[in-house]
Parts: sequence; C-alpha cells; structure tokens
Amino acid sequence: MEALLNTVVPVAFIVLMGYLIGKRIDFDLQTLSKLSIYMLVPVLIFDVMLRAKLTGASVIGITAAFFLASIVLYLLSLGLSKWLRFDQGTTKTLIASATFPNSGNMGLSLTFFALGQPGLDRAIVFFIASSVLMFGLGPAFLRGGGIVQSLLFTLKLPLFWALAGGLLVRGLEIPLPLGLDQGVHLLGQACIPVMLLTLGIQIARSKPEWGRFELQASSLRLLAAPLLAGLAGWVLGLERLDVQVLVLQSAMPIAVNAFLMAGEFGGDGIRAARAVVASSVLSFVTIPMVLLLIGIG
Repeated sequence: MEALLNTVVPVAFIVLMGYLIGKRIDFDLQTLSKLSIYMLVPVLIFDVMLRAKLTGASVIGITAAFFLASIVLYLLSLGLSKWLRFDQGTTKTLIASATFPNSGNMGLSLTFFALGQPGLDRAIVFFIASSVLMFGLGPAFLRGGGIVQSLLFTLKLPLFWALAGGLLVRGLEIPLPLGLDQGVHLLGQACIPVMLLTLGIQIARSKPEWGRFELQASSLRLLAAPLLAGLAGWVLGLERLDVQVLVLQSAMPIAVNAFLMAGEFGGDGIRAARAVVASSVLSFVTIPMVLLLIGIG
C-alpha cells in the first residue's frame, strides 16, 4: 500500500496544485501545452535516449504490443458504435476517445513514480508509438485516406527529431561539451511537473457533464485498453517490466488532443472534451486498481 501511495499521491498533489492555480489565475493553457510539446517533451526524449538502458527487444516488443492492442480497441469501438447505432460523427469521437491515451501528461509521470527510471525509459517508447498513432495514423482513419500525408505531418513533430538526435549522439558517442548534458537533463526534468500542472489547469476549466457516451468512452479507455494491452504483452512474451509499463500507460485517461482530433476530422468535439474530463477524473479511481494488478502496492 505504501508503494501505491508513493506513486499516486505525488501525481495527485501536482495535478491538484494545477487545479487550484487554474481556478485563481488566468493562465494561457495553449502556451503551456506548446511549451511541453515543442520544448520540454523533446528535451526529455533526447535526454532519455542518451541515458536509457533499453534492449532492442523491449523497444520492438512494447511498440508491437501497443499497436496490436490499439487495433483490437479500434475494432471494439467500431463494433460498439454499430451496435448502439451511433452516427458517423459520434463513431469517430468514440474511436478517438478510446484509442488515444494520455501517455504524456499522466503516463510518463505515473510510470516514473511507479517504476523509476527504467520504467520511464520504456514509457517514452510507448509515448512515441502513441504519438505516431494519434498524429500519423489517427487523421487517416478518422477522415479516411491520406496515410502518407499524415505520416509526413508526424515527422515534422519535434519529438521525432529529438529521438533521432538522441540516438545519433549516443550511437556515435558524441560528447556534449561544457556540461551541456547536465543542462539537457535539468530541462528535461521540468517536463513532468509542467505537464501535470497543465492537466490540473485543464480540469479546472472544464465542466464535468457526464452522460452515457462519456462513461462508455471512459470504460473503453480506462478498463478495456489496459486489459487488451496486458493480453498483447502476454501473447508476445514480453518481460515483466515491459508488460507493467504497457499496461500502466494503456490505463491512462483519454488524451487532451482527442477532442481536437475528433473536432478536426468530423467528430463531435464537445462530446470528446467531456469524455476527456470524465476519464481524467475517473482515472484516479481506476489507476490505483491497475497499479495493484501489476504489482505496485
């Protein structure tokens, strides 16, 4: 139980601080989000690539298991939409909500507190894979066609250049002069608290209006996704830590970007935004259960 509290309490505390300050100060949430996406996350990825002790088997295994679970989750969302006779817009919203996890703001943070630096290294792999799904394949599936164009857009994101740069510097054993590696590490460490504060501010500004759709989307994201991820990891024979990270990252709530993607490509942006808030709040109930199931507690 102590290990569980040591994981959940620090994350909840920072989110709560973000919530409280979001109620009192009119922060520019878009600027904070851009700061994370275009600076802090790429620097964190670059730093992790320099320091990570990952095997090729872990990278390939986590990536393969993530996409396998995502395909099944996509089909499950599609089938549920047809069974409930959702219109096309609502179907797209459910698919986006179910398949796009918040593996950045919450996922990286919780994995680090639960499983330490080795867990964070693997969580970065999951985060990159989920970014490819969200920004690369996601638009193609939601609007139809255009996979090549969507992937080209994905390659413009700074996180991929940070990944490539980190691997290049590490592979060629290029030393960073004048303590620059320490500066990179220090800036990367700012990523997790800033993302959690941003999440708290986002929750503070959103009205919790929950209906049947929001609960359905949250159930797929918070319950079905980690179950499918665990099964995928078991089928592929991944090692214990890889499966723990895979399940924990998959148990994260709906990504904030899901409502942007849904609104942009023919879905219901308002419903998606409500589902994001609902899943974020409910995740503080479901994530402790997932942590216990993967042996953190």
